[in-house]
Amino acid sequence: MIREVLHYPDPRLAIECNDIDEITDDIRQLAEDMAETMYKEEGIGLAAPQVGEHCRLIVVDVSGPEERTDLMKLVNPRLENPEGDVESEEGCLSVLNYRSKVRRAEKVRLVAKDLDGNDVCIDAEGLLSICLQHEIDHLDGTLFIDKISRLKRTMYDNKVKKWLKK
Repeated sequence: MIREVLHYPDPRLAIECNDIDEITDDIRQLAEDMAETMYKEEGIGLAAPQVGEHCRLIVVDVSGPEERTDLMKLVNPRLENPEGDVESEEGCLSVLNYRSKVRRAEKVRLVAKDLDGNDVCIDAEGLLSICLQHEIDHLDGTLFIDKISRLKRTMYDNKVKKWLKK
C-alpha cells in the first residue's frame, strides 16, 4: 500500500525513533509499504518516520532508477567506523523542491537486522554510504537541511513559508 510521505516542516520528522523490539507481521507490512512508496516516488531510500511511523526501519535501493534490483529492508540500523569525507548533492522525498551539497563520511559500516531477524553487516561506500547515512539521520530526527549552512536553510525556510500561505 502506498503511504503518504510527510513533508518538512511537519514536526513528526524531527522525532527520534525507537528501536524495534520484535519483528512482527506489522513491521514486515510497513517495510513492504515503504518500499512500494519509495519506488512510486522514485526515491532511493525511505525511513519509517517519513511515513509517520516512529520506529527504526529503513528501506534502500540505490540500483535504480531504471532497474530496481537491490532492495534492502533494515531494522534498527546503526553506523560504525566512519571513514573519510565526501561532499555530494542530496535531495529528500520529505524536503520538496530542494537539493544541496552535504558533507558525510565517505565509507561506513552498517549493522542491522533483516526482516527475519538475521544480522546484517554492510561495508558501504559511494552512493550507498551516503544513502544509508541520510536515512539513518531520519531515524534520529535529522533532515539533510539540518546539515546545510544557516543562510541556505533560511532561504529554504522562507520558500516553505510562502508555499504554506498559498
